[in-house]
Parts: sequence; C-alpha cells; structure tokens
Amino acid sequence: MAKQTNIRLDDAVKAAAEDRAKRRGLTLQGYVADLIEADVNQARAAFMAGAATFLAQYADEFEAEVGEDHYPGLPEGLTENAPRDAA
Repeated sequence: MAKQTNIRLDDAVKAAAEDRAKRRGLTLQGYVADLIEADVNQARAAFMAGAATFLAQYADEFEAEVGEDHYPGLPEGLTENAPRDAA
C-alpha cells in the first residue's frame, strides 16, 4: 500500500526537480518516488551484483561439490542410484 509523504523544497530545487520530472514524462511526485526507490534499491543491487560475481568466480567448485548429481552426506557409490528428489 502506498503512503503519502510531504517534503519541503526551496523554490529553486522544486523548479529544477519539476523540470527534470517533466523531461522524463513524470509528475514531481513520481520523480521523487523514483529517486527514493532507486536509492533504497541501490544496496540490494550492489549485493546482487557481488553475489553474481562470487557465484561466477566459483561456479566450477560449486558444481563439483553440490552439482545436480551430487547428494551431500550420502556415501560414495550411492549417488548414482539415489532418486533425483533424495536431497
């Protein structure tokens, strides 16, 4: 659910923000909401980029250790006969 928030801007900042919003085809409210959302999501995006880099860097090791046909905790030899949903 969206909530309404009021902010105070000096005249020059408000005019500049309205101009930028208009150039983007947004209302001032939409422009400010987009800016806040982008700032809030920046940390999530940075984490996801770092996680993707980490996974790409160690993909071979992950695949060797816990790939589709590997079942951690089962003795050697049972992994070939274990059903796909055993893990």
